[in-house]
Amino acid sequence: MARGWESKSVESQQEESVRESEQRDFQQLSPEERARRERLASLELSRARTLDQLERATGHAHRAMLKRTLLALERDIAELDIQ
Repeated sequence: MARGWESKSVESQQEESVRESEQRDFQQLSPEERARRERLASLELSRARTLDQLERATGHAHRAMLKRTLLALERDIAELDIQ
C-alpha cells in the first residue's frame, strides 16, 4: 500500500516539474508569440465546443450555422499555425 502512495507522490512531482518547465518556457517567449499561442489555445477550445454542439444539434439551421462556425475556426487555426 505504501508503494502506491509513494508512486502517486512521485507522479505528482513529475507532473508539477513538467508544468513549471512549460510555464518558464512560456514566460521566455516574446509577447507576440505568447499572444499567438493564447489565441491558438482559445480557438482550439472554441472548435472543441462547436464540435460538441454540432454532435447534439438537431435543427437544420442550427447545424448549418455550427458548420460555418467550425469552418471559420479551422481557417483561423490554420492561419495561426502558418505564422
